[in-house]
Amino acid sequence: MSVFVKTDPTVVAQVVDLITRERTKALSTREWQHRIAGYGYCVRDTQHGQIVETLPHHVPVCTLPADLVA
Repeated sequence: MSVFVKTDPTVVAQVVDLITRERTKALSTREWQHRIAGYGYCVRDTQHGQIVETLPHHVPVCTLPADLVA
């Protein structure tokens, strides 16, 4: 299995669009995190803020946009 570390701006834009769409559908932060986990992503707290990572390898994709920070 390959693990890609370099992120493409197009992929980042698609992921941000997906997590934004799912946030509008979810009633709570917990439900939202469960919904994006179904797509293979998670949000993790770091020293530099919250980042979106892939599951199960925890490869960073992008930082969480400010309007989605819970």
